[in-house]
Amino acid sequence: MDLGLTDHVYVLTGASRGLGFATAQCLVADGARVVLSARDPDAVAAAAQQLGGPEHAVGLTADLADPETPEQLVAAAREHFGRLDGALISVGGPPAGNAAAISDEQWRLSFETVFLGTIRAVRTVAAALPEGGAIGLVLSTSARGPVPGLGISNGLRPGLVGAAKDIADDYGPRGVRVVGLLPGRILTDRNRELFAATGDPERARTEAEAAIPLRRLGDPAEFGRVAAFVLSPAASYLTGITLPVDGGALRGL
Repeated sequence: MDLGLTDHVYVLTGASRGLGFATAQCLVADGARVVLSARDPDAVAAAAQQLGGPEHAVGLTADLADPETPEQLVAAAREHFGRLDGALISVGGPPAGNAAAISDEQWRLSFETVFLGTIRAVRTVAAALPEGGAIGLVLSTSARGPVPGLGISNGLRPGLVGAAKDIADDYGPRGVRVVGLLPGRILTDRNRELFAATGDPERARTEAEAAIPLRRLGDPAEFGRVAAFVLSPAASYLTGITLPVDGGALRGL
């Protein structure tokens, strides 16, 4: 299938590694060009170089907690590649811990980054997109079912799903799409850290795999291919939905 990505331009946040970088790889492989952002300047520069350098990818040091970041990303895409067709908005996972034990300060900081930073980026990019543009939000299966030990994620991700649906309604008449992506247990650094935090990472991984119908963790590239499709013109009638990429782990219909 031709996804229609040739010469399209996408902004990807939190994309120096993990699911964002995997999606960038898939987009570039199909002819798109990308602007990557992350907080670590060396990591984002290395990621852009790995994707082929300035003809295919540029890196920008940025933090979604900064209110100026979304406009900077839009401007970078237009300056380097002359257009913007969409974005993949992702932020790092919030601190682990049960909701009842997390401090007010941790809640406030996570709200500023995970929730408000995401909403600010989505509305800024959506306003800048032409008809046919698309935004994907990297959320979590915690948006549909709480994940033990991830109280902040369990609290904030469902709200982001509701906000994304609302924004999809607002921008749908302009032909701009908004889709939530719900990765499950995928072998990223984040999941390695969560396994390690249990004190017995091998056992934690085995238990996680046993709860997945496919009986394995996902590979980042498997998420990247889904995200690239969702952002592409080939998915032009998908909007306002949340799409699990979880090997069948969610039990809701």
